[in-house]
Amino acid sequence: MAINTKETMLLARRHETVIPAFNVPHLPMLKPIVQAIVDENSVAMIEVARVEWEKFCSQSLEAVAGEYRKYADTKHTMLHLDHVPVVDEDYKAVDYLPIIDRAIKAGFGSVMVDASRLSFEENAAATKKAADKAHAAGIPCEAELGAVMGHESGQMMPYEEIFATKAGFTDLEEAKLFVEKSGCDWLSVAVGNIHGAIADATRDQKKPTARLDVDHIAALYKATGIPLVLHGGSGIDPEYIRAGIKAGITKINVGTEVRQAYEAAMRESGDDIEAGRKAVYGAVRQLISETLRIAGTRTLLFGE
Repeated sequence: MAINTKETMLLARRHETVIPAFNVPHLPMLKPIVQAIVDENSVAMIEVARVEWEKFCSQSLEAVAGEYRKYADTKHTMLHLDHVPVVDEDYKAVDYLPIIDRAIKAGFGSVMVDASRLSFEENAAATKKAADKAHAAGIPCEAELGAVMGHESGQMMPYEEIFATKAGFTDLEEAKLFVEKSGCDWLSVAVGNIHGAIADATRDQKKPTARLDVDHIAALYKATGIPLVLHGGSGIDPEYIRAGIKAGITKINVGTEVRQAYEAAMRESGDDIEAGRKAVYGAVRQLISETLRIAGTRTLLFGE
């Protein structure tokens, strides 16, 4: 029987484990991601963000949903719509609600709206509109509060400066009020994590090794009482990730590490898709079994 996304996230929180969510900026990546999840007897999300069909090669959310239907194993995998910005990385307004409608129609099991570039009140109001649509369709909605940096056009401040100044970190009091006002089911938080760069000049660069403010994660979870999400999961010291999971992180997005493995293999092989897929398969298995240490979560969560 297919797993239910909302129930799975709550079970993962209860067991202090995490649901990884793997981004698909290139459609051929989807097949090996699913196979790696199944072969690790794990549970994970396949996701696509608007930027991945606007600036990469996933084509559209409908194309990803179609590819997902070809290869999904719904005892192990779920389909999630990642980052639909209200204001995008180029600071342009996005007509975001029709994208949420399209995702619901295409069969996505959960959605994310990102209004974090707006004021607190505007963010809460925009998120509520998306959450109301999601809830009417019987699916959960993820939101973001704080500023997870890295996607913006232009130069990002040095990582050590971000961490030392806690620039953009999610505020505790705001987080509690935001959940009440917006009705979101999960909250993406800024706690030292950063996105992988998407600009042409920097997208192949290695991300800075990031760390997490674990005490801040624990305080945010206590304040909100809902599953927390870590965006920018690639490049974080694994010890911090595992501590963050215990503190309240229930979903972790992984994009850069797997995408770069695929793109490097494609360059080296002369665009051999199977070589790219092999690299993705290995990268995902390594992330599940060694970095996150969550092989076997299917059995942990569902006893099978």
